[in-house]
Amino acid sequence: MVKRTRFDDSDCPVARSVDTIGDWWSLLIVRDAFDGSRRFGEFQRGLGVAKNILTARLRALVDGGVLASVPASDGSAYREYVLTPKGEALFPVVVALRQWGEQNLFDPGEPHSELVDRRQDRPLRALEVRAADGRRLGPGDTTVHKLPEAP
Repeated sequence: MVKRTRFDDSDCPVARSVDTIGDWWSLLIVRDAFDGSRRFGEFQRGLGVAKNILTARLRALVDGGVLASVPASDGSAYREYVLTPKGEALFPVVVALRQWGEQNLFDPGEPHSELVDRRQDRPLRALEVRAADGRRLGPGDTTVHKLPEAP
């Protein structure tokens, strides 16, 4: 079996993020957690993922601090998975992926799910990347400053 390349010690924040949540099952688990799934069976039914894969992904998300395994809210012997603050911080990432998919992966008029503001019951405004002074930024407006080599 081929060993997976790890990026947990990379100096690139994107590489470290992919190392933690870059697997599609992990992102879909996080999405479902935002939608209210908490129990193993809820994730399994909603995603249709094999139990061994779900077990491994949930464990990795707990180990990575994205989810916490807590006693069931109904007092039963079951465990539930809840988003941690680190997991909740993924909300803009999930929204960005959703909005990118809506814009690029559906034909005009093709039905799809929609994320709406609870208070106004209206779709969200498109996410934008802004400079500190409020200017809208695109890829050509930014650059990455590499860190110097460690001694």
